[in-house]
Amino acid sequence: MDPITLGLLGLAILVGLIVMRVPIAYAMIVVGAGGTAIINGPAILLSQLKTLAYGQFSIYDLSVVPMFVLMGALATKTGLSRDMFRAANAWFGWMRGGTAMASIAACAGFGAVCGSSLATASTMGKVALPELERYNYSPALATGSVAAGGVLGILIPPSVILVIYAVIVEANIVTMFMAALIPGLIAVVLFLMTIAIYVRLVPSAGPAQGVSDKAEFWAATRGVLPVLGIFGVVIGGIYAGFYNPTPAAAIGVFAVFVYGLFRGLMSREAMRSSILETAGTTGMIYLILLGAELLKIFMSRAGVPQAAADMAVNSGLPPMMVMAILLIALIVLGCLMDSMSMILLVLPFFWPVLVEINGGLYQMADGSGFGLSTDELKVWFGILALVVVELGLITPPVGMNVFVISALAKNVPMGTTFRGVFPFFLSELVRVALLLGFPALTLWLPRVLGG
Repeated sequence: MDPITLGLLGLAILVGLIVMRVPIAYAMIVVGAGGTAIINGPAILLSQLKTLAYGQFSIYDLSVVPMFVLMGALATKTGLSRDMFRAANAWFGWMRGGTAMASIAACAGFGAVCGSSLATASTMGKVALPELERYNYSPALATGSVAAGGVLGILIPPSVILVIYAVIVEANIVTMFMAALIPGLIAVVLFLMTIAIYVRLVPSAGPAQGVSDKAEFWAATRGVLPVLGIFGVVIGGIYAGFYNPTPAAAIGVFAVFVYGLFRGLMSREAMRSSILETAGTTGMIYLILLGAELLKIFMSRAGVPQAAADMAVNSGLPPMMVMAILLIALIVLGCLMDSMSMILLVLPFFWPVLVEINGGLYQMADGSGFGLSTDELKVWFGILALVVVELGLITPPVGMNVFVISALAKNVPMGTTFRGVFPFFLSELVRVALLLGFPALTLWLPRVLGG
């Protein structure tokens, strides 16, 4: 059997294992290790395994992952989410659909500290859903807005998946954080516009509440200052070049911990559960990384990524069409897999294709490539991929954010929640089109701040 056929057979086996509900990390390890052993022999595989795990996990940039995970775990237990929602509701609640808008704004603010979509959806759902029900919001808009707002946690810096992507393609983490800011803000604006249009078409779906008095407004606004301070210290310090992401994450953990102590919410049990949650999540991420590395080695030796790249170049399709096809494939995969696994699974195949069709530096003048350097292509595609990954979090049949919200809103059928997120899905498609058509939306801030 020739190597490419073996590689394609390995992909088929991998898909079969995933369909059988085998955890993606184990599936990639089995296929990657088995394929490498067949191509190069068991002795070569065992020789690689001696140092592969250490070489993969000792990368300094990966040390930021447990820090950001711990910061998010602590943030869920310190009342930051309640403060964010109270402030956002004071700002937006007087408008029709304002409490749903407050949910979006609070999710964005909490995501800037948490960095996890599922944690953002779960934590904000516990705070926002009772308020939305109290103000007689339609179940679809109430659950849909919180589920959609949760996806903001995956892109607005700091983001664990952004860090993983940067490590895999050898991009600069700070540059990725810079590039994510404007697309994240675009998402917030589009989500707010979606709610405004929704309640204009269906006024009863989101009734307005009374205007907050000045004392209540300013009290709520002061409550959000710690969140802004933590975000400013962590992300502002990174943007300003005071420190790199790992020390920034450690500072963020300390700041959230001190805030929790000040609020009297950082008990020994809260700290213990946060550390255990961090250990479990980090271990899962690292195991998936190991599986992805083994799979990448197998596929590279089988020649599958290069064959895919050659096929894309020889197809005669314009580069933008190839990019659109890859993004559509990501949307389809997002309906079936979780976001972290999907990114790690497809990168070894998609990235060589994009590098090959880019064809070098700044070739748009003669009709080839994207007109971007390889480093800029890494940043642009990374943000596009993560935006598409967000779609998978609110798309059936997986739709992890929808499952999280349905577990909290037990009286709302899951189908109702999926109908509620559909307008936000459409707004996300608009954002994908904007970022695809105007790469400067992603690259302007890194170019300005990066000099």
